Amino acid sequence: MILTVTPNPSLDRTYEVPSLERGEVLRATGDRVDPGGKGVNVSRAVAAAGVRTTAVLPLGGTPGTLLAELLVAQGVDVTVVSVAGETRANISLAEPDGTLTKINAAGPELTPAESVLLLDTVRTCSGAAAWIACCGSLPRGLRPEWYADLVTRAHEAGARIAVDTSGPALLAALPARPDVIKPNAEELAEAVGRPLATLGDVVKAAEELRSLGAGAVLASLGADGQLLVSAEGTLHGTAPAPAVRSNVGAGDASLAGFLIAGGAGREALASALAHGAAAVQLPGSAMPTPSDLRPDAVRITQDLPLDLPLSEPATA
Repeated sequence: MILTVTPNPSLDRTYEVPSLERGEVLRATGDRVDPGGKGVNVSRAVAAAGVRTTAVLPLGGTPGTLLAELLVAQGVDVTVVSVAGETRANISLAEPDGTLTKINAAGPELTPAESVLLLDTVRTCSGAAAWIACCGSLPRGLRPEWYADLVTRAHEAGARIAVDTSGPALLAALPARPDVIKPNAEELAEAVGRPLATLGDVVKAAEELRSLGAGAVLASLGADGQLLVSAEGTLHGTAPAPAVRSNVGAGDASLAGFLIAGGAGREALASALAHGAAAVQLPGSAMPTPSDLRPDAVRITQDLPLDLPLSEPATA
Protein backbone atom coordinates (compact mmCIF):
# COMPACT_ATOMS: atom_id res chain seq x y z
CA MET A 1 0.00 0.00 0.00
CA ILE A 2 1.21 3.49 -0.84
CA LEU A 3 0.10 6.24 1.52
CA THR A 4 0.07 9.83 0.31
CA VAL A 5 -0.09 13.06 2.29
CA THR A 6 -1.17 16.32 0.66
CA PRO A 7 -1.22 19.20 3.18
CA ASN A 8 -2.82 21.64 0.71
CA PRO A 9 -5.15 19.69 -1.63
CA SER A 10 -7.44 21.31 -4.18
CA LEU A 11 -10.21 20.90 -6.69
CA ASP A 12 -8.67 21.44 -10.13
CA ARG A 13 -10.81 22.64 -13.02
CA THR A 14 -9.09 22.58 -16.42
CA TYR A 15 -10.43 24.38 -19.50
CA GLU A 16 -9.04 23.64 -22.95
CA VAL A 17 -8.99 26.83 -25.04
CA PRO A 18 -7.92 27.51 -28.67
CA SER A 19 -5.60 30.31 -27.48
CA LEU A 20 -5.14 32.54 -24.45
CA GLU A 21 -5.94 36.19 -25.16
CA ARG A 22 -6.05 38.77 -22.37
CA GLY A 23 -9.27 40.77 -22.08
CA GLU A 24 -11.21 38.53 -24.47
CA VAL A 25 -14.12 36.13 -23.93
CA LEU A 26 -12.68 32.63 -24.33
CA ARG A 27 -14.83 29.65 -25.29
CA ALA A 28 -13.61 26.34 -23.94
CA THR A 29 -13.41 23.36 -26.25
CA GLY A 30 -13.35 21.00 -23.29
CA ASP A 31 -13.31 21.05 -19.52
CA ARG A 32 -12.97 18.70 -16.58
CA VAL A 33 -12.83 18.74 -12.79
CA ASP A 34 -10.25 16.61 -10.99
CA PRO A 35 -9.17 16.17 -7.40
CA GLY A 36 -5.88 18.05 -7.15
CA GLY A 37 -2.69 18.38 -5.20
CA LYS A 38 0.57 16.57 -5.79
CA GLY A 39 0.01 13.75 -3.31
CA VAL A 40 -3.58 13.40 -4.49
CA ASN A 41 -2.32 12.91 -8.04
CA VAL A 42 0.17 10.30 -6.86
CA SER A 43 -2.67 8.35 -5.24
CA ARG A 44 -4.79 8.65 -8.40
CA ALA A 45 -1.95 7.29 -10.53
CA VAL A 46 -1.28 4.46 -8.07
CA ALA A 47 -4.98 3.53 -8.05
CA ALA A 48 -5.10 3.67 -11.86
CA ALA A 49 -2.29 1.09 -11.86
CA GLY A 50 -4.39 -1.22 -9.70
CA VAL A 51 -2.32 -0.76 -6.55
CA ARG A 52 -3.88 0.01 -3.18
CA THR A 53 -3.45 3.57 -1.95
CA THR A 54 -4.69 5.78 0.88
CA ALA A 55 -4.74 9.58 0.71
CA VAL A 56 -4.57 11.49 3.99
CA LEU A 57 -6.07 14.92 3.40
CA PRO A 58 -7.04 17.99 5.43
CA LEU A 59 -10.43 18.87 3.93
CA GLY A 60 -13.05 21.52 4.62
CA GLY A 61 -16.27 22.86 3.15
CA THR A 62 -18.17 21.78 0.05
CA PRO A 63 -15.04 21.63 -2.16
CA GLY A 64 -13.44 19.24 0.33
CA THR A 65 -16.48 16.97 0.31
CA LEU A 66 -16.52 16.88 -3.50
CA LEU A 67 -12.78 16.20 -3.65
CA ALA A 68 -13.13 13.18 -1.37
CA GLU A 69 -16.07 11.85 -3.41
CA LEU A 70 -14.14 12.17 -6.67
CA LEU A 71 -11.17 10.30 -5.18
CA VAL A 72 -13.29 7.45 -3.83
CA ALA A 73 -14.87 7.10 -7.29
CA GLN A 74 -11.36 6.62 -8.70
CA GLY A 75 -10.53 3.82 -6.28
CA VAL A 76 -8.57 5.82 -3.70
CA ASP A 77 -9.15 5.24 0.01
CA VAL A 78 -9.48 8.63 1.70
CA THR A 79 -8.72 9.46 5.33
CA VAL A 80 -10.11 12.91 6.06
CA VAL A 81 -8.69 15.30 8.64
CA SER A 82 -11.47 17.86 9.03
CA VAL A 83 -10.32 21.48 9.07
CA ALA A 84 -12.27 24.70 9.62
CA GLY A 85 -11.09 26.41 6.41
CA GLU A 86 -12.49 25.63 2.96
CA THR A 87 -10.47 23.49 0.55
CA ARG A 88 -9.10 25.59 -2.33
CA ALA A 89 -10.15 25.45 -5.99
CA ASN A 90 -7.60 25.98 -8.80
CA ILE A 91 -8.10 26.82 -12.49
CA SER A 92 -5.92 25.78 -15.43
CA LEU A 93 -6.16 26.99 -19.06
CA ALA A 94 -4.66 24.51 -21.52
CA GLU A 95 -3.79 25.53 -25.10
CA PRO A 96 -3.42 23.06 -28.01
CA ASP A 97 0.39 23.40 -28.10
CA GLY A 98 0.65 22.24 -24.49
CA THR A 99 1.03 25.71 -22.95
CA LEU A 100 -0.65 25.77 -19.57
CA THR A 101 -1.73 28.81 -17.54
CA LYS A 102 -2.58 28.07 -13.92
CA ILE A 103 -4.33 30.07 -11.22
CA ASN A 104 -3.72 28.49 -7.83
CA ALA A 105 -5.65 29.63 -4.77
CA ALA A 106 -3.86 30.00 -1.44
CA GLY A 107 -5.97 27.50 0.45
CA PRO A 108 -7.01 27.50 4.12
CA GLU A 109 -4.76 28.31 7.05
CA LEU A 110 -4.35 25.33 9.36
CA THR A 111 -4.42 25.85 13.09
CA PRO A 112 -1.72 24.38 15.37
CA ALA A 113 -4.23 21.77 16.54
CA GLU A 114 -5.06 20.80 12.93
CA SER A 115 -1.34 20.56 12.12
CA VAL A 116 -0.75 18.11 14.97
CA LEU A 117 -3.89 16.13 14.11
CA LEU A 118 -2.66 15.73 10.52
CA LEU A 119 0.71 14.40 11.73
CA ASP A 120 -0.96 12.03 14.19
CA THR A 121 -3.34 10.74 11.51
CA VAL A 122 -0.45 9.95 9.16
CA ARG A 123 1.32 8.06 11.94
CA THR A 124 -1.83 6.06 12.66
CA CYS A 125 -2.32 5.14 8.98
CA SER A 126 1.32 4.39 8.17
CA GLY A 127 1.59 0.91 9.66
CA ALA A 128 0.48 -0.85 6.46
CA ALA A 129 2.35 1.44 4.06
CA ALA A 130 5.32 0.30 2.00
CA TRP A 131 5.90 3.92 1.03
CA ILE A 132 4.64 7.29 2.19
CA ALA A 133 4.68 10.11 -0.36
CA CYS A 134 4.31 13.59 1.13
CA CYS A 135 3.89 16.11 -1.61
CA GLY A 136 3.22 19.71 -2.51
CA SER A 137 3.39 23.12 -0.93
CA LEU A 138 2.63 23.64 2.73
CA PRO A 139 -0.53 25.58 3.55
CA ARG A 140 -0.54 28.66 5.69
CA GLY A 141 -0.10 27.73 9.33
CA LEU A 142 2.46 24.96 8.80
CA ARG A 143 6.11 25.84 9.41
CA PRO A 144 8.79 24.73 6.90
CA GLU A 145 9.95 21.98 9.30
CA TRP A 146 6.55 20.24 9.16
CA TYR A 147 7.72 17.79 6.49
CA ALA A 148 10.82 17.00 8.55
CA ASP A 149 8.55 16.08 11.45
CA LEU A 150 6.56 13.86 9.10
CA VAL A 151 9.69 12.11 7.80
CA THR A 152 10.85 11.40 11.35
CA ARG A 153 7.48 9.95 12.32
CA ALA A 154 7.35 7.83 9.17
CA HIS A 155 10.75 6.32 9.87
CA GLU A 156 9.75 5.62 13.46
CA ALA A 157 6.78 3.68 12.07
CA GLY A 158 9.09 1.68 9.80
CA ALA A 159 7.95 3.21 6.51
CA ARG A 160 10.04 4.56 3.66
CA ILE A 161 9.18 8.10 2.65
CA ALA A 162 9.39 10.22 -0.50
CA VAL A 163 9.22 14.02 -0.33
CA ASP A 164 8.15 16.15 -3.30
CA THR A 165 8.22 19.80 -2.29
CA SER A 166 10.43 22.84 -2.82
CA GLY A 167 11.99 25.90 -1.23
CA PRO A 168 12.46 26.11 2.55
CA ALA A 169 10.28 23.04 3.16
CA LEU A 170 12.56 20.87 1.00
CA LEU A 171 15.75 22.11 2.64
CA ALA A 172 14.26 21.71 6.12
CA ALA A 173 13.27 18.10 5.34
CA LEU A 174 16.76 16.95 4.31
CA PRO A 175 18.29 16.57 7.81
CA ALA A 176 15.47 14.11 8.64
CA ARG A 177 16.88 11.90 5.83
CA PRO A 178 13.95 11.23 3.47
CA ASP A 179 14.49 8.10 1.40
CA VAL A 180 13.72 9.88 -1.89
CA ILE A 181 13.20 13.48 -2.91
CA LYS A 182 11.75 14.46 -6.29
CA PRO A 183 12.64 17.98 -7.42
CA ASN A 184 12.34 19.31 -10.94
CA ALA A 185 15.26 21.22 -12.45
CA GLU A 186 14.09 24.63 -11.22
CA GLU A 187 13.50 23.34 -7.68
CA LEU A 188 16.91 21.69 -7.68
CA ALA A 189 18.59 24.92 -8.84
CA GLU A 190 16.77 26.84 -6.12
CA ALA A 191 17.84 24.34 -3.48
CA VAL A 192 21.56 24.62 -4.31
CA GLY A 193 21.43 28.34 -5.09
CA ARG A 194 22.93 28.28 -8.57
CA PRO A 195 21.80 27.82 -12.19
CA LEU A 196 21.95 24.40 -13.84
CA ALA A 197 22.91 24.44 -17.50
CA THR A 198 24.06 20.87 -18.20
CA LEU A 199 23.27 17.33 -17.16
CA GLY A 200 26.51 17.35 -15.17
CA ASP A 201 25.30 20.40 -13.24
CA VAL A 202 22.16 18.47 -12.30
CA VAL A 203 24.20 15.48 -11.11
CA LYS A 204 26.38 17.70 -8.91
CA ALA A 205 23.33 19.44 -7.44
CA ALA A 206 21.67 16.10 -6.69
CA GLU A 207 24.81 14.81 -4.97
CA GLU A 208 24.89 17.98 -2.88
CA LEU A 209 21.34 17.33 -1.65
CA ARG A 210 22.27 13.73 -0.92
CA SER A 211 25.15 14.99 1.22
CA LEU A 212 22.59 17.02 3.19
CA GLY A 213 20.47 13.94 3.94
CA ALA A 214 18.45 12.78 0.93
CA GLY A 215 18.80 9.06 0.31
CA ALA A 216 18.12 9.37 -3.43
CA VAL A 217 17.22 12.18 -5.81
CA LEU A 218 14.75 11.60 -8.65
CA ALA A 219 15.01 14.76 -10.76
CA SER A 220 12.46 15.59 -13.48
CA LEU A 221 14.10 17.44 -16.36
CA GLY A 222 11.18 17.98 -18.73
CA ALA A 223 12.15 17.22 -22.32
CA ASP A 224 15.56 16.03 -21.06
CA GLY A 225 14.04 13.08 -19.22
CA GLN A 226 14.73 12.11 -15.62
CA LEU A 227 17.82 11.55 -13.52
CA LEU A 228 18.14 9.15 -10.58
CA VAL A 229 21.10 9.74 -8.23
CA SER A 230 21.48 7.32 -5.32
CA ALA A 231 24.05 5.34 -3.38
CA GLU A 232 23.94 2.74 -6.18
CA GLY A 233 25.07 5.27 -8.80
CA THR A 234 23.52 7.61 -11.35
CA LEU A 235 21.03 6.73 -14.10
CA HIS A 236 19.56 8.94 -16.80
CA GLY A 237 16.52 8.09 -18.88
CA THR A 238 14.18 9.46 -21.52
CA ALA A 239 10.78 8.50 -22.88
CA PRO A 240 9.14 10.04 -25.97
CA ALA A 241 5.87 11.99 -25.72
CA PRO A 242 4.78 12.62 -29.33
CA ALA A 243 1.79 14.81 -28.49
CA VAL A 244 1.97 16.90 -25.32
CA ARG A 245 -1.56 17.78 -24.23
CA SER A 246 -1.15 18.81 -20.59
CA ASN A 247 1.74 18.55 -18.14
CA VAL A 248 -0.47 18.94 -15.07
CA GLY A 249 0.33 16.08 -12.70
CA ALA A 250 2.95 14.50 -14.98
CA GLY A 251 5.63 14.71 -12.29
CA ASP A 252 3.22 13.19 -9.80
CA ALA A 253 2.47 10.32 -12.18
CA SER A 254 6.24 9.81 -12.48
CA LEU A 255 6.62 9.56 -8.71
CA ALA A 256 3.74 7.10 -8.56
CA GLY A 257 5.40 4.95 -11.23
CA PHE A 258 8.69 5.09 -9.35
CA LEU A 259 7.13 3.94 -6.06
CA ILE A 260 4.93 1.28 -7.68
CA ALA A 261 8.08 -0.32 -9.09
CA GLY A 262 9.83 -0.42 -5.72
CA GLY A 263 11.28 3.08 -5.42
CA ALA A 264 14.88 2.22 -6.33
CA GLY A 265 17.02 1.31 -9.31
CA ARG A 266 16.65 0.98 -13.07
CA GLU A 267 13.21 -0.66 -13.07
CA ALA A 268 11.74 2.07 -10.88
CA LEU A 269 13.23 4.82 -13.07
CA ALA A 270 11.85 3.14 -16.20
CA SER A 271 8.40 3.01 -14.62
CA ALA A 272 8.66 6.69 -13.63
CA LEU A 273 9.57 7.66 -17.19
CA ALA A 274 6.77 5.63 -18.75
CA HIS A 275 4.16 7.10 -16.40
CA GLY A 276 5.36 10.67 -16.90
CA ALA A 277 5.40 10.39 -20.70
CA ALA A 278 1.92 8.90 -20.72
CA ALA A 279 0.53 11.58 -18.40
CA VAL A 280 1.53 14.55 -20.58
CA GLN A 281 -0.46 13.07 -23.47
CA LEU A 282 -3.72 13.03 -21.46
CA PRO A 283 -6.14 15.94 -20.86
CA GLY A 284 -6.08 18.02 -17.68
CA SER A 285 -4.59 16.12 -14.78
CA ALA A 286 -5.83 12.71 -15.94
CA MET A 287 -3.60 9.90 -14.69
CA PRO A 288 -2.42 7.11 -17.01
CA THR A 289 -3.67 3.54 -16.83
CA PRO A 290 -1.50 0.54 -17.79
CA SER A 291 -2.87 0.67 -21.35
CA ASP A 292 -1.48 4.21 -21.77
CA LEU A 293 2.10 3.20 -20.97
CA ARG A 294 4.83 2.50 -23.52
CA PRO A 295 7.61 0.87 -21.48
CA ASP A 296 9.31 -0.35 -24.67
CA ALA A 297 10.02 3.28 -25.64
CA VAL A 298 11.96 4.09 -22.45
CA ARG A 299 15.72 4.48 -22.75
CA ILE A 300 18.04 4.39 -19.70
CA THR A 301 21.80 4.73 -19.54
CA GLN A 302 24.58 4.91 -16.96
CA ASP A 303 26.98 6.40 -19.50
CA LEU A 304 25.95 10.01 -18.90
CA PRO A 305 26.84 12.82 -21.32
CA LEU A 306 27.62 15.21 -18.48
CA ASP A 307 28.34 18.10 -20.82
CA LEU A 308 24.93 17.78 -22.50
CA PRO A 309 23.16 21.18 -22.30
CA LEU A 310 19.67 21.15 -20.83
CA SER A 311 16.93 22.13 -23.27
CA GLU A 312 15.77 24.69 -20.73
CA PRO A 313 18.55 25.70 -18.30
CA ALA A 314 17.28 26.01 -14.73
CA THR A 315 17.81 29.25 -12.84
CA ALA A 316 18.29 29.55 -9.10
